[in-house]
Amino acid sequence: MILKDTAIGQWIFSLLAALWIMIPAYVPNSAAAVFGGGTPIDSGRVFSDGRRIFGDGKTYRGFFAGALCGILAGLIEIWARSSFNLAALPQQTLLSVTLLATGALLGDLAKSFLKRRLGKERGESWFLADQYDLVIGSFLLILLAYPLWFFENITLPIAAWIVIVTPLLHRAVNIIGYYIGVKEVPW
Repeated sequence: MILKDTAIGQWIFSLLAALWIMIPAYVPNSAAAVFGGGTPIDSGRVFSDGRRIFGDGKTYRGFFAGALCGILAGLIEIWARSSFNLAALPQQTLLSVTLLATGALLGDLAKSFLKRRLGKERGESWFLADQYDLVIGSFLLILLAYPLWFFENITLPIAAWIVIVTPLLHRAVNIIGYYIGVKEVPW
Protein backbone atom coordinates (compact mmCIF):
# COMPACT_ATOMS: atom_id res chain seq x y z
CA MET A 1 0.00 0.00 0.00
CA ILE A 2 1.50 3.33 -1.09
CA LEU A 3 0.12 5.10 1.99
CA LYS A 4 2.43 3.05 4.23
CA ASP A 5 5.60 4.02 2.31
CA THR A 6 6.24 7.38 4.04
CA ALA A 7 6.46 8.36 7.70
CA ILE A 8 3.33 10.51 7.47
CA GLY A 9 1.64 7.77 5.49
CA GLN A 10 2.43 5.28 8.22
CA TRP A 11 0.81 7.53 10.84
CA ILE A 12 -2.26 8.05 8.66
CA PHE A 13 -2.49 4.31 8.04
CA SER A 14 -2.14 3.68 11.79
CA LEU A 15 -5.06 6.05 12.39
CA LEU A 16 -7.20 4.20 9.86
CA ALA A 17 -6.18 0.86 11.36
CA ALA A 18 -7.00 2.10 14.88
CA LEU A 19 -10.47 3.18 13.80
CA TRP A 20 -10.97 -0.09 11.93
CA ILE A 21 -9.97 -2.13 14.97
CA MET A 22 -12.13 -0.13 17.36
CA ILE A 23 -15.38 0.12 15.37
CA PRO A 24 -16.82 -3.01 17.05
CA ALA A 25 -15.95 -1.45 20.43
CA TYR A 26 -17.12 2.09 19.58
CA VAL A 27 -20.59 1.09 18.32
CA PRO A 28 -22.05 -0.78 21.35
CA ASN A 29 -22.38 2.09 23.85
CA SER A 30 -24.22 4.30 21.37
CA ALA A 31 -26.44 1.41 20.31
CA ALA A 32 -27.17 0.60 23.96
CA ALA A 33 -28.30 4.20 24.50
CA VAL A 34 -30.56 4.07 21.43
CA PHE A 35 -32.07 0.62 22.00
CA GLY A 36 -31.83 0.41 25.79
CA GLY A 37 -34.53 0.59 28.40
CA GLY A 38 -36.46 -2.06 30.20
CA THR A 39 -35.22 -4.17 33.08
CA PRO A 40 -32.04 -2.93 34.74
CA ILE A 41 -29.24 -5.50 34.90
CA ASP A 42 -29.08 -5.09 38.68
CA SER A 43 -32.91 -5.44 38.96
CA GLY A 44 -32.89 -2.56 41.42
CA ARG A 45 -30.64 -4.36 43.90
CA VAL A 46 -28.19 -2.48 46.06
CA PHE A 47 -24.60 -3.30 47.01
CA SER A 48 -23.37 -3.62 50.60
CA ASP A 49 -22.81 0.16 50.68
CA GLY A 50 -26.55 0.74 50.19
CA ARG A 51 -26.14 2.11 46.65
CA ARG A 52 -27.42 0.54 43.45
CA ILE A 53 -25.04 -1.96 41.86
CA PHE A 54 -25.18 -0.37 38.38
CA GLY A 55 -28.27 1.84 38.24
CA ASP A 56 -31.25 2.18 35.93
CA GLY A 57 -29.10 3.16 32.95
CA LYS A 58 -27.68 -0.34 32.49
CA THR A 59 -30.36 -2.63 31.09
CA TYR A 60 -30.44 -6.10 29.57
CA ARG A 61 -31.97 -4.77 26.36
CA GLY A 62 -29.28 -2.09 26.03
CA PHE A 63 -26.47 -4.53 26.79
CA PHE A 64 -27.57 -7.19 24.31
CA ALA A 65 -28.63 -4.72 21.60
CA GLY A 66 -25.33 -2.86 21.99
CA ALA A 67 -23.29 -6.06 21.79
CA LEU A 68 -25.25 -7.24 18.75
CA CYS A 69 -24.76 -3.91 16.95
CA GLY A 70 -21.02 -3.97 17.67
CA ILE A 71 -20.76 -7.54 16.38
CA LEU A 72 -22.76 -6.63 13.26
CA ALA A 73 -20.44 -3.67 12.63
CA GLY A 74 -17.49 -6.06 12.91
CA LEU A 75 -19.10 -8.56 10.55
CA ILE A 76 -19.56 -5.77 8.02
CA GLU A 77 -15.83 -5.03 8.39
CA ILE A 78 -14.98 -8.69 7.79
CA TRP A 79 -17.14 -8.69 4.65
CA ALA A 80 -15.80 -5.32 3.41
CA ARG A 81 -12.17 -6.32 3.93
CA SER A 82 -12.53 -9.34 1.66
CA SER A 83 -14.99 -7.77 -0.81
CA PHE A 84 -13.13 -4.52 -1.45
CA ASN A 85 -9.51 -5.67 -1.25
CA LEU A 86 -8.81 -3.98 2.08
CA ALA A 87 -6.25 -6.60 3.07
CA ALA A 88 -3.84 -3.94 4.38
CA LEU A 89 -6.26 -3.23 7.24
CA PRO A 90 -6.18 -5.44 10.35
CA GLN A 91 -8.11 -8.67 10.00
CA GLN A 92 -11.13 -8.94 12.25
CA THR A 93 -12.58 -12.34 13.11
CA LEU A 94 -15.92 -13.34 14.58
CA LEU A 95 -14.14 -13.89 17.89
CA SER A 96 -12.29 -10.54 17.84
CA VAL A 97 -15.41 -8.50 17.05
CA THR A 98 -17.45 -10.36 19.67
CA LEU A 99 -14.80 -9.76 22.32
CA LEU A 100 -14.32 -6.10 21.39
CA ALA A 101 -18.07 -5.39 21.43
CA THR A 102 -18.79 -7.31 24.62
CA GLY A 103 -15.67 -6.03 26.36
CA ALA A 104 -16.64 -2.43 25.64
CA LEU A 105 -19.97 -2.93 27.40
CA LEU A 106 -18.38 -4.85 30.28
CA GLY A 107 -15.97 -1.94 30.71
CA ASP A 108 -18.94 0.42 30.83
CA LEU A 109 -20.63 -1.81 33.44
CA ALA A 110 -17.47 -1.89 35.55
CA LYS A 111 -17.24 1.90 35.34
CA SER A 112 -20.88 2.24 36.43
CA PHE A 113 -20.21 -0.08 39.37
CA LEU A 114 -17.23 2.06 40.44
CA LYS A 115 -19.17 5.30 39.92
CA ARG A 116 -21.89 4.07 42.28
CA ARG A 117 -19.27 3.10 44.87
CA LEU A 118 -17.84 6.63 44.67
CA GLY A 119 -21.30 8.15 45.12
CA LYS A 120 -21.51 9.48 41.56
CA GLU A 121 -25.00 9.60 40.09
CA ARG A 122 -26.18 8.38 36.71
CA GLY A 123 -25.11 10.86 34.05
CA GLU A 124 -22.55 12.53 36.30
CA SER A 125 -19.30 13.15 34.45
CA TRP A 126 -16.23 11.17 35.46
CA PHE A 127 -13.26 12.47 33.49
CA LEU A 128 -11.13 9.79 31.78
CA ALA A 129 -13.20 6.87 33.08
CA ASP A 130 -16.11 7.97 30.87
CA GLN A 131 -13.83 8.13 27.84
CA TYR A 132 -11.67 5.04 28.28
CA ASP A 133 -13.96 2.45 29.92
CA LEU A 134 -14.75 0.86 26.57
CA VAL A 135 -11.08 0.68 25.57
CA ILE A 136 -10.02 -0.87 28.87
CA GLY A 137 -12.91 -3.36 28.85
CA SER A 138 -12.45 -4.43 25.24
CA PHE A 139 -8.67 -4.70 25.54
CA LEU A 140 -8.82 -6.68 28.79
CA LEU A 141 -11.36 -9.14 27.42
CA ILE A 142 -9.48 -9.68 24.16
CA LEU A 143 -6.17 -10.01 26.05
CA LEU A 144 -7.70 -12.71 28.24
CA ALA A 145 -9.47 -14.65 25.49
CA TYR A 146 -7.54 -13.92 22.27
CA PRO A 147 -4.09 -12.50 23.12
CA LEU A 148 -2.59 -13.56 19.78
CA TRP A 149 -5.00 -11.30 17.88
CA PHE A 150 -4.29 -8.41 20.26
CA PHE A 151 -0.50 -8.59 19.90
CA GLU A 152 -0.68 -9.09 16.12
CA ASN A 153 -2.88 -6.03 15.62
CA ILE A 154 -2.36 -3.45 18.38
CA THR A 155 0.95 -1.79 17.58
CA LEU A 156 2.31 1.20 19.49
CA PRO A 157 1.18 3.74 16.84
CA ILE A 158 -2.28 2.15 16.70
CA ALA A 159 -2.54 2.20 20.50
CA ALA A 160 -1.47 5.86 20.50
CA TRP A 161 -4.19 6.74 17.99
CA ILE A 162 -6.79 4.87 20.05
CA VAL A 163 -5.79 6.90 23.11
CA ILE A 164 -5.99 10.17 21.12
CA VAL A 165 -9.14 9.51 19.09
CA THR A 166 -11.35 7.81 21.68
CA PRO A 167 -12.11 10.86 23.87
CA LEU A 168 -12.69 13.02 20.78
CA LEU A 169 -15.16 10.54 19.30
CA HIS A 170 -16.74 10.00 22.72
CA ARG A 171 -17.38 13.72 23.11
CA ALA A 172 -18.71 14.20 19.58
CA VAL A 173 -21.06 11.20 19.76
CA ASN A 174 -22.38 12.24 23.18
CA ILE A 175 -23.10 15.79 22.01
CA ILE A 176 -24.98 14.40 19.02
CA GLY A 177 -26.84 11.96 21.30
CA TYR A 178 -27.80 14.81 23.60
CA TYR A 179 -29.13 16.99 20.79
CA ILE A 180 -31.19 14.21 19.23
CA GLY A 181 -32.64 13.28 22.63
CA VAL A 182 -30.97 9.91 23.19
CA LYS A 183 -28.81 11.13 26.10
CA GLU A 184 -29.80 13.30 29.05
CA VAL A 185 -26.36 14.95 29.30
CA PRO A 186 -23.82 15.87 26.59
CA TRP A 187 -20.94 13.88 28.12
